[in-house]
Formats: sequence, C-alpha cells, structure tokens
Amino acid sequence: MAVSIGLFAAIALGATPRASLGDTATGSVASPALRPPAVLDAAAVPYLPEAGRADYRRFVQQATPRAFAVSPDGSWGWAASLESQAATDARAVEICAHWGGQGCRIYARDLEVVWPGRESTAPLAAEVPLRIGIGWTLVPDGRFLWQGPEAARGAYVWAHGRAAGGQDSRGSQPQPHVRVFNNAGYDVLRFDRDPLTDETDDAAAWLQGALKSLRARGYRRVVVGGQSRGAWNALQALAEPGLVDGVVAVAPAAHGATGSPAWAWALSDLRQVVEAARSPAARVAIAAFRGDEFDPDPEGRARIFRSLAAPAATPRVGGLLFLDRPAEVQGHGGGADARFTLRYGHCLLDFVERRVERCG
Repeated sequence: MAVSIGLFAAIALGATPRASLGDTATGSVASPALRPPAVLDAAAVPYLPEAGRADYRRFVQQATPRAFAVSPDGSWGWAASLESQAATDARAVEICAHWGGQGCRIYARDLEVVWPGRESTAPLAAEVPLRIGIGWTLVPDGRFLWQGPEAARGAYVWAHGRAAGGQDSRGSQPQPHVRVFNNAGYDVLRFDRDPLTDETDDAAAWLQGALKSLRARGYRRVVVGGQSRGAWNALQALAEPGLVDGVVAVAPAAHGATGSPAWAWALSDLRQVVEAARSPAARVAIAAFRGDEFDPDPEGRARIFRSLAAPAATPRVGGLLFLDRPAEVQGHGGGADARFTLRYGHCLLDFVERRVERCG
C-alpha cells in the first residue's frame, strides 16, 4: 500500500501521540546499556515545533521505504511505502514545500538520520536465516532495528498470510504495528513459508520449532504475530505452555474466502485451536474486522475467541485483548491500515507487557 503524509494528516490531527523509544515519557528503552537509535529521537530533529515532533513519532511507525523532510522555517513532510526510495524522498520534500517550507531537506531516511552533521546509522541485522527447514525459514528482517538476544527487549516473530492465488509472500514486510514493538526494543524476525508446501498444521509445527530456538538463543520475551493464516498459526502456538509470552493474531483465517467449501468446518476447526490452548502465562491479542471476506461467521467466531478468557480451573491464556470489529478500519487487510497502528499499536505492546488489560 503506497502512502504519504497526505493520507495520515486527516487521521492524526488532534490525536495525542504516545511517546516512542527514546522519549522519557514512557521509560521504554531497549536496554539500560544501550542508547536508543538516533532515528527514534523526535527531540533531536531540528527546527520542528511540537506538532512536528508528534508527527515524527508517527513517522517512525511507518513501513519502509520512508523519508522525513524538514525546513529551517519549521515546515515538515513525510512519505512512506512508495514504489522506490527516490520517489519517497521526493514526495516528502514536496509535501514539506507544499506547507510553505523553504529549503526542505531529508532528515531521516528509513532507519538512518542523514541530516548533514548529524548522520547516524542504525543497528540492522543481516538477513541470514537463524533456522531453516524444508519449506520455511526463520530470518531477521533487515528493515527493522536489531539488537540481538542479549540487548533486545524480546523477539517478535511475524508470520505472513497465505495468498489465495498461491503468490509467494516470503519477504513481505510485517504490518506497521510491529514497528511499535521494534521501536521499543524488540528484534523482528519473519517466519517465511514456501507457498508450495505451506499447509496449516505443518506450518504450525514449523513455527513452534522456530519459537523454541529463540528461547534457546536467550531472548527474554518471545512474541508471535501474524495476519490471516499466519495469525491462525500464531494461535496454534498456544498449544505448548511457555512457548510464547504474547500472541498478536490479526484477522486469523485458514479456510478461504467467501464461497469456500471449507467454511462448513471453519468454526469447528477454530474451536479446536482455542480449546487446545495451554499457555496460562501468554497474553493474547486478537483483531477481527468488519467486512472480512475470510470470516464465515463474525458472531460465531467472536464467541469462540472470547472463550479463551472464560473462567477455568486452569486458564487457557494469561489474558485476552479482543479487538472485535473496531470502527476505524475494515476488511481482511485492516491490520495493515495506518489507522489501526495509530489507534492500537501502543496498546498491543502495553497489553503484551501487562501494563493494560484493554484499549481506550
């Protein structure tokens, strides 16, 4: 999805932004031994008024390629997810100039500060798989900040969906809310699968093995998130106690779109996944959206999701945050909408880390 500041301005005006890593308002730092990467420091951007610094905090939640431009008169503009870095840079400068900026220049590009005299690179990971299996890999995503198991606050593993047409989703960028976790100090890894061998239960077993390897590497927290079939597999990880500390399941689905014959047993299969959950320490966030063409029964699925939090002698999970058809966005891809991240990104982090029980 190609976006620029023009899309977000109407969304964000009047919002009260949460501080991101490097802002003392949250006390959220990746490690007491490390300074936050310079790109996250909104206070360091020259010339900006407070409204510009608030917008910069929104900027660092966006997907790459991205660019933030500023002028000596305090005007700014940013763009993200355009077709190339050159187009993204040009759009950011254009928007800055549109708001009256004279001499607009790029301050930050992707994860780096490029302003003359303040240049700063960011710690990135080489995209070398940490685990490889037949048909899958667990690989650090080089588009996110990286610190390693000793310094990181935790690991966030993102599982992509399975495209209905069999397209290859390996290498696709995790949804923007993952940036909130990354900015707070989580390393981000992708659970990539070959579409030719990506069967639901096989992928669940692969994912569980991948998650175990992160524990063995020393990550203090392990969070798994995903969209569609990736979210379904993330929920299946709850079948093994202690495997994960948090799950973020965005529009979970595994039975095809409208008209699929598999819808006849979709709710039964979902109920089995939920009943198999045995992770009383794990915090589980689920987002379901209106108008989701992969949702055969919104009310029926909502009841099943809520049963994760039903009182029991042995709780299935350590807490449930169910975002049931939020008003801001809709459709199966609602989690990729910037409004979802602006409204819920920090809440998801706070919920997983046990600071809140609900959003709003």
